[in-house]
Amino acid sequence: MSLINNLKNTLFAALLIMGGAFGTSAQDFRLPGQHQTQHDKLLANQGNAGIQVDNTTKYLESLFNEEEEPEYDIYTEGWESGRVNCYANMDVPDRIEIDVRKFSMPHPGYLTSPYGYRRRFKRMHKGVDIKVNIGDTIRATFDGRVRITNFERRGYGNYVVIRHTNDLETVYGHLSAFLVKPDQYVKAGDPIALGGNTGRSTGPHLHFETRYMGYAINPCAIFDFANQTTHTDTYTFDKNTYQNARNFSPEENSRYAAEYRKANPVKPYVNPTGKTSGRTTASATYKVRSGDSLSKIASRNGTTVSRLCRLNGLTTKSKLKPGQTLKLR
Repeated sequence: MSLINNLKNTLFAALLIMGGAFGTSAQDFRLPGQHQTQHDKLLANQGNAGIQVDNTTKYLESLFNEEEEPEYDIYTEGWESGRVNCYANMDVPDRIEIDVRKFSMPHPGYLTSPYGYRRRFKRMHKGVDIKVNIGDTIRATFDGRVRITNFERRGYGNYVVIRHTNDLETVYGHLSAFLVKPDQYVKAGDPIALGGNTGRSTGPHLHFETRYMGYAINPCAIFDFANQTTHTDTYTFDKNTYQNARNFSPEENSRYAAEYRKANPVKPYVNPTGKTSGRTTASATYKVRSGDSLSKIASRNGTTVSRLCRLNGLTTKSKLKPGQTLKLR
């Protein structure tokens, strides 16, 4: 045990030195007390500037090869700045501390697409995508006031923008229904919408963004999605590092995804009339649509790629044709 403790102390001392080199402070490494043990093994990566964006993006692209096409940015494309980006032409601080202690995860789903530039689409993905089922409850991340509820057909579908008391804004996209109205005050954890598949989306998911005065922060710099918590009590916004992840581990995300799927099998969505809507786990077949892949079909229908291949005489490299009927069970 003494050897392990010595190694931990050595690593932490090295981090403090590295923090100075990158312009970070000791508070950047402070964790919430209740998660200290859980995060001990991650101390070597605590700094905001510890991960290079380009290298991380290349690695993640090899893992998330069935991602949605990124949405057009509602803050800069296709919308009047007065309606969405109310921070245009404002002086934004180079660096500021933001309190993120009082929080709620927007949904307990796992990440299906991280933040970053998408080479194959030639566009930035300015948030993260979280796995949800249609009708799942989406919650306010921090206390604040609803600024916008709207529809954007080219990308976000039904979306909500909330201005928070800690000066962050959060965006929630592809919703099936709103549970709040503009100017309504909400607290962290309050239901604000239902998960959906609206706008530019080929399967149910939540597109989630964190913004500071219009700057799209990497949500993985604030939230540890695999452990459903924040990394620290405060987040340091810095114009030089706001796109960087913090302790994002694809392996941890995969582990959490497996746990989540086991605990939350795909269920039929029951609308308020009591009738099921869309595809359900009871369906025995599926008709292929344009843009479908085996992994997307498996995820939506509560099965696996290997099972689909076995039932339909396919391989993972088989080409799917629109209109083709696949056995699910």
